[in-house]
Amino acid sequence: MAGIEKFKVSLTFVETLDLLAFLPVMEFLDFEKPIEELTHQLDKLKEISQKGKIDVREAIRELEEKLAATRREVYRNLTGWQRVQLSRHPQRPYTLFYIQKICNRFIELHGDRCGGDDKAMVGGIGEVEGQTIVFVGQQKGSTTKERQYRNFGMANPEGYRKALRLFRLAERFGFPVVTLIDTPGAFPGVEAEERGQAEAIARNLFEMARLRSPIVCIIIGEGASGGALGIGVGDRVLMLENTWYSVISPESCSSILWHSWEKKEEAAEQLKLTAQHMISFGFIDGVIEEPLGGAHNDPDAMAERLKKEILKHVNELLQMSAEERIAARIRKFSSMGYFQVA
Repeated sequence: MAGIEKFKVSLTFVETLDLLAFLPVMEFLDFEKPIEELTHQLDKLKEISQKGKIDVREAIRELEEKLAATRREVYRNLTGWQRVQLSRHPQRPYTLFYIQKICNRFIELHGDRCGGDDKAMVGGIGEVEGQTIVFVGQQKGSTTKERQYRNFGMANPEGYRKALRLFRLAERFGFPVVTLIDTPGAFPGVEAEERGQAEAIARNLFEMARLRSPIVCIIIGEGASGGALGIGVGDRVLMLENTWYSVISPESCSSILWHSWEKKEEAAEQLKLTAQHMISFGFIDGVIEEPLGGAHNDPDAMAERLKKEILKHVNELLQMSAEERIAARIRKFSSMGYFQVA
């Protein structure tokens, strides 16, 4: 609990659970069955070794080597759908976990100053190695109650307006902005549309394009549609290795084209939504490598890598003038895609 004291802010019980969500029992995905079987065998051998009746050290060593080799083989050529599964792993680190690990101090700020405080969008002011940074990101939950509290990471208009308020705060004081993107999309409910969901996202796109502060956007999980783009316009756009970024999820794409979710794996391949695809298209500026097996296998190591990347890009961007950054940012997004005037 000592790490939580760094926040210098009163956390609700649910918010505290979000930070302590990583359980010692690892959950395995369907394509990780060979790893799961070897892991269980290794656990049994270690249990025998602890009882001290039989010397199984050599068997443990051989099984550990086999497990490491199997891990490398399984994760060497993951499909698009498998990376989507990893991005949604229930033990994957979320925004507040990274902020708590990265920041020496952090103060969370609430509310959009218009109508409410969206729990799916979190943000505040943090200090990272002496550099003040404004963090904004979507926050999912690790249990059923937490997911309901956070609306599964799907922000309402109030969330995007909260984010915009923090962007303007950063601009006023000359602080860099870092956004951590992890959402299956903006909340699609009727009430969200009634309160101006489309306008709120469009306003963020417009304002972020010309914000004078340096902006680093990092996709740490799911990057779906306008929900992700609403906090995704920046000088640097990065993706973690096992994440995805697309206008639509594989399941929704499958249901539209094939009228069934059964083609979701094919849809994932056709959408070309992985970090490797995005870097080849020139849509992002870099891919951050994850620990073998995904960020959830070593959250602390992943947080340390993220911290290094954030400081590197922030320091580079601070060397440029605001005018240079804005001009480069507009050129960057204007050059994406192809169009023909008929």
